[in-house]
Amino acid sequence: MKTYLKLSELQGLVGQDLGLSDWFMVSQAQIDAFAHATGDHQWIHIDPQRAAGGPFGATVAHGFLTLSLLPLMGASAFEVLDTRMGVNYGLNRVRFPAPVPVGSRLRGLFKLLSYEVLEGGAQLTTQVTMEREGSTKPVCVAESVARRYI
Repeated sequence: MKTYLKLSELQGLVGQDLGLSDWFMVSQAQIDAFAHATGDHQWIHIDPQRAAGGPFGATVAHGFLTLSLLPLMGASAFEVLDTRMGVNYGLNRVRFPAPVPVGSRLRGLFKLLSYEVLEGGAQLTTQVTMEREGSTKPVCVAESVARRYI
């Protein structure tokens, strides 16, 4: 994890990587819990027997489950010590170029695209590229917009 003492340090890092997260394993229990929480019970996610004969040879995580790992990954990639609060402000763009089969290990690379000064803080736009261990294609590429307050 990279540690930054002050939020203002990030202003000079536009265009650079802020940090790389730890690896996280996606389990069938997580996929099932996400299906239950969202009502998305498509067989490709929750039926291992049927999914074994499907296009990916196993169940796969929902795209939105993959996307929902952004906060977890961000928390292990970098920290800014003088911020008292951070809020998700939204997303500009999201793509899922490759599937996430059950048992995959994922991590996220956070690159700062923009830094906008706000009263009491800053708005950060980061490009998050989630990779799957052993795959050449990312599983998610997203522009995440967050506000951090000091």
